[in-house]
Amino acid sequence: MDSTANETAVLRSFLDETFTTLSDVLAQQKPELNQREVGVIKFVGQGIVRAGGLPNVKAEELVRFPGNNLGLVFNVDPGEVGIILLDRSEHLSAGSEVRRTERVLDVPVGEGLLGRVIDPMGRPLDNQGEIRTIRRLPVEREAPPVMARSPVTVPLQTGIKVIDALIPIGRGQRELIVGDRQSGKTAIALDTMINQRDKEVICIYCAIGKQSSDVAKVIADLRAHHAMSYCLVVVAAGEDPPGLQFVAPYAATTMGEYFMEQGRDVLIVYDDLTRHARAYRELSLLLRRPPGREAFPGDIFYIHSRMLERSTHLKDEHGGGSLTALPVVETEAQDISSYIPTNLISITDGQIYLSPRLFQKGILPAVDVGKSVSRVGGKAQLAAYRAVASDLRLSYTQFEELESFSRFGTRLDEATRKVLERGWRVREILKQPQYEPMPVSEQIAALLAITGDVLDDVAIEGISEAERNVRRAAVTQLSDLCSRIEAGNPFDDDSRNALLQAARGAVGTGQTETGNADH
Repeated sequence: MDSTANETAVLRSFLDETFTTLSDVLAQQKPELNQREVGVIKFVGQGIVRAGGLPNVKAEELVRFPGNNLGLVFNVDPGEVGIILLDRSEHLSAGSEVRRTERVLDVPVGEGLLGRVIDPMGRPLDNQGEIRTIRRLPVEREAPPVMARSPVTVPLQTGIKVIDALIPIGRGQRELIVGDRQSGKTAIALDTMINQRDKEVICIYCAIGKQSSDVAKVIADLRAHHAMSYCLVVVAAGEDPPGLQFVAPYAATTMGEYFMEQGRDVLIVYDDLTRHARAYRELSLLLRRPPGREAFPGDIFYIHSRMLERSTHLKDEHGGGSLTALPVVETEAQDISSYIPTNLISITDGQIYLSPRLFQKGILPAVDVGKSVSRVGGKAQLAAYRAVASDLRLSYTQFEELESFSRFGTRLDEATRKVLERGWRVREILKQPQYEPMPVSEQIAALLAITGDVLDDVAIEGISEAERNVRRAAVTQLSDLCSRIEAGNPFDDDSRNALLQAARGAVGTGQTETGNADH
């Protein structure tokens, strides 16, 4: 009986305390009427709506439709507002309500995004559960001011010989990848991402308007090469609303900026900005914005420049991180001077041009060295590249011109024949299979073998085998030298001679083995 009475007394005391606390809280509450703007949809189009009854709505404000779907205010006119839809519009109709949220579009950022596949709103697409982040940042952010930027001094190794040696890219640079469809643009971006496995570089792949099957193949390739752990894939597929395709690269840039501000290095691939420009043109025409050249609106340059200007290398006092951009743009019939490509060439710090002619000849990657340029990366290139391949770009470009002229004549002098023979061997050395990015030291060994006359007596069809022997010899015999090369140490005459000696030995051994096998 005593224990029951004690329990009753404790329960009564607890209830009294709870009642007193609730009474105090309720006494402090002062209910108020909050005024909320609710508009009405007047017109529903393909990916856009026009609504009235929102007199205080602001540009780029997020609005909410029935079914918890979202839209972004694009036009603010006196009688109505134009809104782009970020979700599907099948259930919307004229007369439906639209409510203000009084906030701008933002996305989740943080470590929880790595290894995931998401849409531009931060919603998961990979069936791996909810994404856990503790912070959100606006999609539209100002680019870092000039005084917060630092020079590009650290190379971003792609693992592709022709790019690292002749068109180098630095961390914080914006390098355009341009070419016709099916010429290998995505393959270069993919190899670059795979090559960052041990480089402490976070990679973001932003797919804009691509087919879902193409995006699935990219994701499968990243997983097959164990790259997803440091990668993030943002997908706005071709079947998604054009509004979602439009905001995708801005959302991906914001996610990358978070890591950059933490002092980390980020690589972001926009694949591709041609479809992004078309999505923006579609939205602008539906919202009755005045068209300009090729029906693109007048601010088509600004939508890309304000995004790509956010890629930079920050000073140490501002975090010290970098955001490197590899935007992809598609040309038609090799017309590099068309509207969108020329816009992007003028914004970026160089371009890698992929030639369908080289692709059809089986010269892969199909990089046209003569039309490609890097305006910044040379200052960040490792010392060994400058020592080995400083004049290779000029001589290779001259070879390509000489080759085209040599087809018109049957008799060539000895000097011309030597230039052509060397050029053909350089072309063979620069070939590289996909998914096989090459370490810096092996690239230097292969390039030195060709510039140091080691491969002059090797038949062109045997160049690839000789290259493999040279690379293997460099790694096994000169591991200390390879480590110094990758650390960026000066490439002196002693290093050069040691590497040349190993290369000559490897080529001689390979030729002997081939001869014995043939015999």
